[in-house]
Amino acid sequence: MIISGRRVFIDGAFVPAQLKTEHGRITAVEARGKDEADVDYRDARIVPGFVDVHCHGAFSCDAGHGKEEEIRTWAKKIVPEGVTTFLATTLTAKEDVLTAALRAVAAAKKKHRPGADGADIAGIHLEGPFLNAAYKGAQPEDAIVAPDIGMFERLFMASEGLIRIVTLAPECDEGLSLTRYLAEKGIVVSVGHSAATCAQVEQAVQAGAKSITHTFNAQSPFHHREAGVAGAALAMGDLYSEIICDLRHVSKEALRIFFKCKDRDRTVMVTDALLCKGSAPGEVFEFGPHRIAVDADGCARIEGTDTLAGSTLRMDEGLRNLTKTAKIPFADALMSATANPAALIGMGDRIGAIRNGYDADLCILGEDDSVQDVWCKGIRQENVV
Repeated sequence: MIISGRRVFIDGAFVPAQLKTEHGRITAVEARGKDEADVDYRDARIVPGFVDVHCHGAFSCDAGHGKEEEIRTWAKKIVPEGVTTFLATTLTAKEDVLTAALRAVAAAKKKHRPGADGADIAGIHLEGPFLNAAYKGAQPEDAIVAPDIGMFERLFMASEGLIRIVTLAPECDEGLSLTRYLAEKGIVVSVGHSAATCAQVEQAVQAGAKSITHTFNAQSPFHHREAGVAGAALAMGDLYSEIICDLRHVSKEALRIFFKCKDRDRTVMVTDALLCKGSAPGEVFEFGPHRIAVDADGCARIEGTDTLAGSTLRMDEGLRNLTKTAKIPFADALMSATANPAALIGMGDRIGAIRNGYDADLCILGEDDSVQDVWCKGIRQENVV
């Protein structure tokens, strides 16, 4: 298969190119017109497929339901927003509920054929239960527990080794023992739902923490005398930092500050999307112990409160919010949705860029950053537009 275009995003710039693909991989990146193309996108922009490392569900499907088929349906239905890889993200829950959820994701992945069946289920993001109740957000307080290596090992076994990220509160991790344990196993420790001081975040990073979960949300805020978790995210150059780009969890001004402060290869756009993504305003869903309602502006809130439970954000919408509203340079915004999350989860040598030898995960964008077509593992996806 030869895919051609006048604007292919390669090494930070758009260039004319043709891509040869075989068995799901890019086998050659060559000058446009060298061979007759099977598909020529002309002036549409060809970029890497999006990677969402923090998403709980969509279209009434949820990682916490413990239902294998829901996970696979979800993987199929998020492709039209340009997502070709994602981590199924669990909510804090009692151990038996988490165990069932993790087993369901593992079972779904065994049957799922990336490309043929939609986006790649690359693993699991365990958001809790090792959190600080003071910043629980929508996480159920009665299921929050102190970091425990034994409990994590049981959960890891249930997941069949699929856990790639663990969000935890390092100030609750005595001696940073779980943080060190996870880092030694190559699992990303992300600081979140945390009351940590900036110094405590620095200590966690020294112990192996690599990331901040949904920067500015559910964490100790920035203050000029105590920078908190939010300040650590902005000040520490090597620290990856997630950001929810729905313009509701984070304002356009805060997005600008975030992208000005962070190294361009450490920003990670996430949706933090819930099962209510894709639903109409007014619909109500069960989310853990909460009932969440979608309001007129698309926000998902705990019913009867102003507490944000998560988002209904699409990745392509997040990209538009960054480029059109927050005025972030396109290349910087795109990296936060592709190369950076791929690198965070240790897949930067396979996905997140258009290069020889990489998976043929491609997203075709129009001038308004809308998704016109998607290829996942070299397979052109159906019903994208």
